[in-house]
Amino acid sequence: MGSPVRVLAEATPDTRDRYVDLLRVASLAAVVLGHWLMAAVTPDGVGNLLAVVPALQPLTWLLQVMPVFFFVGGFAHALSYRSLLRKRPEGSADSVYAAFLRARLQRLLRPTMVFVLVWGAAALLIQLLGGGDGLTGVTLRLVTQPLWFIGIYLAMVAFTPPLLRLHERYGWGAFAGLAGAAAAVDVLRFAAGVPYVEFLNFAFVWLAVHQLGFLRADGRLGAGPGLHALRRPALLAGGGLITAATLVAAGPYPLSMVGMPGEKVSNMAPPTLALLCHGLWLVGAVELLRAPAARLLARPRAWRTVVAANGVAMTAFLWHLTAMLGVYGAMLALDVPLPEPATAAWWAQTPLRLAVAAALTAVLVAAFRTFERPAPAAAVQGHGPLAALGATLTLLGVLGLSMVGFAGLLEGRTALLIAIPVTAPAAVAMTLCGWLLVERAGRGRGVR
Repeated sequence: MGSPVRVLAEATPDTRDRYVDLLRVASLAAVVLGHWLMAAVTPDGVGNLLAVVPALQPLTWLLQVMPVFFFVGGFAHALSYRSLLRKRPEGSADSVYAAFLRARLQRLLRPTMVFVLVWGAAALLIQLLGGGDGLTGVTLRLVTQPLWFIGIYLAMVAFTPPLLRLHERYGWGAFAGLAGAAAAVDVLRFAAGVPYVEFLNFAFVWLAVHQLGFLRADGRLGAGPGLHALRRPALLAGGGLITAATLVAAGPYPLSMVGMPGEKVSNMAPPTLALLCHGLWLVGAVELLRAPAARLLARPRAWRTVVAANGVAMTAFLWHLTAMLGVYGAMLALDVPLPEPATAAWWAQTPLRLAVAAALTAVLVAAFRTFERPAPAAAVQGHGPLAALGATLTLLGVLGLSMVGFAGLLEGRTALLIAIPVTAPAAVAMTLCGWLLVERAGRGRGVR
């Protein structure tokens, strides 16, 4: 009897789009590597390498691959929701929605809840013992930052049913509507100076990219024989790249596609039209590589590697900053010199730091990977409004926690979440309550 990964890989149906699984793993791996490379840690604090060496900022046009992950999410959500619809009893739309939320969020939220609880307990203990200064305090503030991605992804799952219906009715028109709304927000923001309107683009930009996943699920990004199938991805990639470059060159948009410390305008927080165009170019580019990648993934060893990586990808993503900051903390504790960022000595030390961070991440994955394993299939019944409430609470909780962090836990440190001050304990409570509501709402008796 083979290993679980081998058995799962060999059981993969011929109809599965293996390239989507590769894109999911590759996009998260690129984010992890980018975070490790960008961290410029000194005894005085944590900076950003791209701020130290601005000439490296064009690399973000290749390494800022979160749009690819959200594009893949749209593809997977369309297939999952349609599959549940085919199994539903008549008149059970609410039940299908609840089961859909639970099914799509389970592998996302179970490892996230463990991460939140473990770090929450550790932060409380550290601060009760009088710690929390220096790099420890920075770590308590930074380790929760990747949770913003969880919050955005939660919103995408929650909005899948209505946006999928819009897609089925209007096709490319639904995407164009979201993209047009993102452009209108930037006009109101930069030309008219309307306050707070920019935050709407957290929805419009990312949901537009998500909508491209629906188009891919229906074969509308690249169809037809031979070179004809490459026409639309090539237009998407070329048009997105040219438009993004034009916006950056002529408009108020910065060059970097990731946030930079101290900048007045960020392409990421909140997202801009330039970032949406960057997402278009990335989606087109990865679609152009679909055929050669499919040939590679037909090889058993390559596919087993992707299957194994997919089984732990979210756990690795959640804990990779913990590993990286742990490496720097150990170096400081052992009096290992930390060269000035971007110097020759710093670059020479980089491969060793990355290797140790990867090894420590592997240890953390081994400790927590069990929480990412799929649970038994849920019934296609449940309570839709309760599931929606749970998803909303979880979304607000993880977004709030990504902003406030665990530093200042006992002092009641706050951050503004949609103009409302939120503390870490409140964010944790919302996250846990929301997750429990999603779990409860998605269970039921009926068709399995």
